[in-house]
Amino acid sequence: MSLSQTLETPSTGKYEQPTGLFINNEWVKGVDGKTFETINPTNEKPIVAVHEATEKDVDIAVSAARKAFEGEWRTLDPQSRGRCLTKLADLIEKHAKTLTAIESLDNGKALSMAAVDVNNAAGCIRYYGGWADKIEGKIIETNSDSFNWTRQEPIGVCGQIIPWNFPLLMWAWKIGPAMACGNCVVLKSAEQTPLSALYMGNLIKEAGFPPGVINIISGFGKIAGAAISAHMDVDKVAFTGSTVVGRQIMKAAAGSNLKKVTLELGGKSPNIVFNDANIDNAISWVNFGIFFNHGQCCCAGSRIYVQEGIYDKFVEKFKERAQNNVVGDPFKEDTFQGPQVSQLQFDRIMGYIDTGKKEGAKVEIGGERHGKEGYFIQPTIFSNVSEDMKIMQEEIFGPVCSIAKFKTEEDAIRVGNTSTYGLASAVHTTNLNTAIRVSNALRAGTVWVNQYNMLHHALPFGGYKESGIGRELGEAALANYSQTKTVSIRLGDALF
Repeated sequence: MSLSQTLETPSTGKYEQPTGLFINNEWVKGVDGKTFETINPTNEKPIVAVHEATEKDVDIAVSAARKAFEGEWRTLDPQSRGRCLTKLADLIEKHAKTLTAIESLDNGKALSMAAVDVNNAAGCIRYYGGWADKIEGKIIETNSDSFNWTRQEPIGVCGQIIPWNFPLLMWAWKIGPAMACGNCVVLKSAEQTPLSALYMGNLIKEAGFPPGVINIISGFGKIAGAAISAHMDVDKVAFTGSTVVGRQIMKAAAGSNLKKVTLELGGKSPNIVFNDANIDNAISWVNFGIFFNHGQCCCAGSRIYVQEGIYDKFVEKFKERAQNNVVGDPFKEDTFQGPQVSQLQFDRIMGYIDTGKKEGAKVEIGGERHGKEGYFIQPTIFSNVSEDMKIMQEEIFGPVCSIAKFKTEEDAIRVGNTSTYGLASAVHTTNLNTAIRVSNALRAGTVWVNQYNMLHHALPFGGYKESGIGRELGEAALANYSQTKTVSIRLGDALF
């Protein structure tokens, strides 16, 4: 099998898609010669077969990363690391049209949304390029007989496992801070969406990263992901995905070499609308909060709480707004919502919809498949829900939300905090005092006020409770990829 294949997209025409494993700045076949197909979720047909990494390939990639870390990369000056990152950001922008098309082809997201992801990925990489020479230690005064300082050092070889809902963007969130801090990486893409991560391999080489610094493999979580999590020569593992898998990764890390772990996991985020909110603006943001990226968003505002004074009016306007979301071919200009990523996800979401109906929730709109081909689901709104219903407790990860009313601010805070998750939340109000009080009371890593899903590479992102450990983005992410060393020099005579 060739290690690349010519593919074609409606927006770019033909392009060359790498299909091998990117290890030590070279394209290689998997040791066992296994391949797997990635499926186009729009028409349910195979796009291309890529090489599958097994435990043996993980070993090879980790060895390459270790050699690079102990060699040229670890001693490279921070300015040069920063230049590699900024050059990579330039290349992402240069190849933006192709990368956008790959995301829409492989993931099914609307082309307009994929273009935003690519732009944000370039911004994230460039941001961390700027951080590379600004990671500093401290001088700490203790007494006149010692001179003490701290320095921030890289952790070493980092395993990174990214999800399928934002393939390129999550790639950038992981790679950026790891490189800025001077680590080396073995990154596994999601088996559903390997193509954009692989395309980045050639750009990594062109940007000037030395061999072995960034290694990219395609494979399955139960094999390659598990091998990374339990590998004795991986110093840290970072994972974005489900809480169930996050627990497995923590166990593997603890059972191996007690490697450091950061996890960005699931959510069941409350979106709270008060009586005094600008109702049209709130509806626009609530719609975006749940149906953006087909509902395949860990911070999706899937639990919508509306104060009783505007509840009926809000429901009617929200239904009208959601029905105007264009569902269809991601390569069409007016499409807002494309297909779900896979048959497995489609079946899972439809199962939750069926459960909601059986539990007595009312389907206000949607609740069915959209079209006959592809993994499309109608935007779905449930009402008449109770807090103990499965659709109110569990992450659905699709274009499905539940709407309920509340009476007082205290009620809103109470129901907002009932979930075992704590990734994100939102408050819609024109009262600044209400916004601050409720934001402070909600147990979530991010609180949006009069907006939703507005992420930026300079703002830390991560979860409370079962939504994860650690923070991505911003200066906070550097703590995930560095460790503090204390040096203390005795200046005076011997004490004993």
